Amino acid sequence: MFLVKRNNNWNDYYRMPRMIDKFMQDFWNSPVSANVGEDSVVWNPRIDVKETKDAYEVMADLPGLKKEDIEVSLHENVLTLKGERKQEEKKEGENEYYMERTYGSFYRSFEIPAKVKAEDINATYKDGVLRLTLPKAEEVKPREIQIK
Repeated sequence: MFLVKRNNNWNDYYRMPRMIDKFMQDFWNSPVSANVGEDSVVWNPRIDVKETKDAYEVMADLPGLKKEDIEVSLHENVLTLKGERKQEEKKEGENEYYMERTYGSFYRSFEIPAKVKAEDINATYKDGVLRLTLPKAEEVKPREIQIK
C-alpha cells in the first residue's frame, strides 16, 4: 500500500487562471511575419522588466546572437525587440542526432507605463544579454512637495 499526500492547497486553484493566461499570451504573442519561411521557428526570448525611481530596466536573454542581429525601437511608449537567430550551416556528412535549440525570428513588444526620455535610452549587449535603460521623463518622476 502506498500513501500519497493530497494537496488541498486552494492557492493552486487560484493560480490556475493566471497560468492559463500566461500560456495563452505566450502562445498568441508570437506573430509570424511574412518573411518567415517554412523552416523557421518563431521563438520568444526570456525578458525581465523592472522599474526603479529614475528608469525602467529591460534585460533580454539572446544567446548566440550578434548585436547586428537585434533591432530595438520605441514608438509611442511601445518598446519593440526583434531579430533572428540563424541556424548553423549543416556540413557534408553530418547528421542531426538531437536538437533542442530554437532558431528563427523573434518579436516582443511591451508598453512602457510612463513617458521616457527616448534620446537618453542606453542599450548594451554582452554575454548574450541585452540590457536597456529607459530613463523616465522628468514630469513622471516622483518628487517631494514642500509644505509651507
